[in-house]
Amino acid sequence: MLGDLFEPKSFAGLFGSAPSIALATLGLTLFAEGKGYASTEACSMTLGAAAFLVYASAVSGLMMRRKWPAKLAGSVSLLLWFAVAFGLWFAVLR
Repeated sequence: MLGDLFEPKSFAGLFGSAPSIALATLGLTLFAEGKGYASTEACSMTLGAAAFLVYASAVSGLMMRRKWPAKLAGSVSLLLWFAVAFGLWFAVLR
């Protein structure tokens, strides 16, 4: 549904496949490694998604409000994504 709302239509594949791949990976992990490991992986995916939300919000804000070029906004915000992801990992999973 999200892929139909945005242009270019190549986003449809991104929004359509990522959840399916994540669920398939969790299913395979559950059968191969057990509930404990799959639970840790699911938590890691959730924290990574939260970090990506911060990254996407930062890129959007820098490009829309500050009129930064996409390469600069993405590069600077990538550092923020790593900081949030590792901070969440340290606070929750470690």
